[in-house]
Amino acid sequence: MAAPTAYPSPAPFAPTPLQRALLDRFQRELPLVPAPFAAMAEAVGASEAEVIEALAQLQAAGVLARVGVTLAPNRAGASTLAAMAVPADRLEAVAALVSSYPEVNHNYEREHRFNLWFVVTAPSRARVEAVLAAIEARTGLAVLDLPLDRPFKLDLGFPLRWR
Repeated sequence: MAAPTAYPSPAPFAPTPLQRALLDRFQRELPLVPAPFAAMAEAVGASEAEVIEALAQLQAAGVLARVGVTLAPNRAGASTLAAMAVPADRLEAVAALVSSYPEVNHNYEREHRFNLWFVVTAPSRARVEAVLAAIEARTGLAVLDLPLDRPFKLDLGFPLRWR
């Protein structure tokens, strides 16, 4: 399988020291407590309001897509990997439609006949199937459903280098 196609780099962004600390510290081990932002704030020496504002700025700048935990697949609800063969001239529009579903964590382009890949996570397998069916209906394109057969874990956390 070919490597994912790189998307254009976002506009330059210079994170603040607090934003850098949050990005470095919480790629893993997001506090699972009643007040997670307060716990994050305590860990980095800031106020809860400052942490919330810093994360909002990172999201607004397109640096951070989401803040949340990652659960083992199908331990709480259901999920699947899905792929579509999308004509090149429709790829951007179809990717935007796919991303409009709150059940879609992310999508990405690959150099392959199946060039748009995404993950759907929902409370039940029935809801996963409903989302896939809705995407098919709205795009007129088939969706390949690839439910997890056996887990393969990649650690996606990595040290960030700041200039």
